[in-house]
Amino acid sequence: MNRLSLFLSVTALSLSAAANAFAHADLASADPASGATIAAAPAKITITFTEEVTPKFSGIEVLDPMGMRADDGAAQASADDAKVLSVGLKSMGPGVYKVSWHATAADDGHKTKGTYQFTVKP
Repeated sequence: MNRLSLFLSVTALSLSAAANAFAHADLASADPASGATIAAAPAKITITFTEEVTPKFSGIEVLDPMGMRADDGAAQASADDAKVLSVGLKSMGPGVYKVSWHATAADDGHKTKGTYQFTVKP
């Protein structure tokens, strides 16, 4: 019975370490959220990642319904949460906007990217 307990403990620790080794900075939440329909255009996009990111190697780009850049350029890291990036937006009209993000995890340098859309009502 002791050998079985030891085996199970070692297996659990190994699986836990493997899960941490493959962790990436994925999108945890966004404002506006993926698929959201909002009444007024936001002033900025804020994305929270599942782990801390390196701002220098991470970013957010927003395209308007015509495929033109709607963001003001450089994503900014939150001063009090290394998992949060935001980017200011230019004046926006109604339509569907595409948000593209890329992130580099601060702890291991793994890169991730993704896209989502939100709609501003007319």
